[in-house]
Amino acid sequence: MAALLITYDSDKPGQDCEKILAFIKSSGTWAKLSESSYAIQSEETPQEIFRKLTPFLSDHSRLFVVNLTRPYAGVKGTGASVWLEKCLPEYDNH
Repeated sequence: MAALLITYDSDKPGQDCEKILAFIKSSGTWAKLSESSYAIQSEETPQEIFRKLTPFLSDHSRLFVVNLTRPYAGVKGTGASVWLEKCLPEYDNH
């Protein structure tokens, strides 16, 4: 299962963000990395997740969905770092 980063900014904070957050939380295993950045586990590709979230975006919103792998750097001992340690796959350059 892949780990994906979903990060977004909205020009309509309350409206778009609630729908995106509901989608993220319904996806199963997830972690909040920052105010508008989340990591999820998914069998779907970044493109598939992006297409599912696109209807929730307004004209000036920004959304990125990116594969996450190890190694990574971040604050240790937080809920997010525990999630990353547990869920991130090792990078395989083969």
